Amino acid sequence: MAGKAVEAHTDGACSGNPGPGGWGVVLRWGGTTRELSGAEPATTNNRMELMAAIQALEALKRPVAIAIHTDSTYVRDGITRWLHQWKANGWRTAAKKPVKNQDLWERLEAALATHEVTWHWVRGHAGDPGNERADQLAREAVVALRAAQQESRHPPD
Repeated sequence: MAGKAVEAHTDGACSGNPGPGGWGVVLRWGGTTRELSGAEPATTNNRMELMAAIQALEALKRPVAIAIHTDSTYVRDGITRWLHQWKANGWRTAAKKPVKNQDLWERLEAALATHEVTWHWVRGHAGDPGNERADQLAREAVVALRAAQQESRHPPD
């Protein structure tokens, strides 16, 4: 892979599950840090965890080696252990039920295609600085979304 290795810390948050949710990403390479975040009005925590990983990868402009740190075993295990079997089973789980969030799993898989990715699980809310910052970005995105929704319901005079 050309270029320096990138470190990505990703996290998702939801206020209610389902409910308004946000995602946060901290990207670091060399001496540079880039932070990304976004929110959706009606979503789930798992969707926001997936979206954070997707956004981290989609933000990269060229193929790189990237280490993605997530506190979501759902994301880590889904991409490293379950995805191949889900696809072989026609996007069905071992219990023959439709895979939840298929649209985002497909998008994540496509985003992975040009990068050399390693996945690292970190314990959430345990003091890991990258995870704590990604969590803060995700929560701030939810707050900003709610404020924008309030503003649109009650515009200033």
